Amino acid sequence: MTVYFIPLAVIILFLINQLTSRLCAQREIPEEKQPGVFRTINVLITILLITSYFEVLFT
Repeated sequence: MTVYFIPLAVIILFLINQLTSRLCAQREIPEEKQPGVFRTINVLITILLITSYFEVLFT
């Protein structure tokens, strides 16, 4: 199961980063605030992926 989950998680993070980039461009978020936006979204998505992995692993 780990063989499938880790590549899928990497793809999800990549797609979320593309969507975040589009969001920053559409909302015209200043360049100095964009790293904070990316960091926040990446941390939250990573937490979501880790918790979903453990939920699937232990159920």
